[in-house]
Amino acid sequence: MSSALTLRLAGPLQAWGSSARFARRTTENAPTKSGVIGLLAAAQGLARDADLSALAALRFAVRIDQPGTRIRDFQTAHHMDTGDSMPLSERFYLADAVFVAAVQGQTTLITDLFNAVKTPAYLPYLGRRSCPPSGPVELAVHDDVPLNRVLAREPWHAADWYQRRRHDEATVDLSVLAEPGPDTPNGAVQEDSWRDQPISFDPRHRRHALRTVVASTVTVANPHARTPQPARTRQTVPPHDPTGRLEGV
Repeated sequence: MSSALTLRLAGPLQAWGSSARFARRTTENAPTKSGVIGLLAAAQGLARDADLSALAALRFAVRIDQPGTRIRDFQTAHHMDTGDSMPLSERFYLADAVFVAAVQGQTTLITDLFNAVKTPAYLPYLGRRSCPPSGPVELAVHDDVPLNRVLAREPWHAADWYQRRRHDEATVDLSVLAEPGPDTPNGAVQEDSWRDQPISFDPRHRRHALRTVVASTVTVANPHARTPQPARTRQTVPPHDPTGRLEGV
């Protein structure tokens, strides 16, 4: 029996980089599988050189509830031992973004991960240590439900102010990036392959492989949609003659 674990990934800043070029640290527009698997491994207390095969085999998907804004920052530092200035680094982040990530696998493992995220061995962060989540990460465990349907059933987790901006829409379409599976919608479009399939987090030899990603959408309700108001009945105004009472005077 398989189950799925849903996670709410929201915070002031997030950074999900699948590649880094020297002093330039970019971010993808959505959480990477390696980043989320790293969060789960840290919650379990696994060492960086631990075997990742069980976690890496989980099917992964992410729903973009609030895309956020891409921002750029510059970082300076000094070498801890020599005091020499380090190269100026350029770093990119997603500000005010909200995602719902889901991993699917064997029920026992998913239940263990849910409990681990509730009481993590190491505090979770959203891609980089400088990016803590703004609230609890764990949402729920869904038993024997297709992954695409799990993301379609999960309520919209965007911020209230963001939902109110779309108050004229009773439902909203949200983008989903997922690994292909038997429940992949017929209209899903294959994206470019992402190099974020984790093989090893060992700092001496980090390794990632390519994985296939397909894009689709799910429709969810907007809790801040305005209720249509009934049409007002136009009242007939009686004719008014200001001189009518002067007759016969």
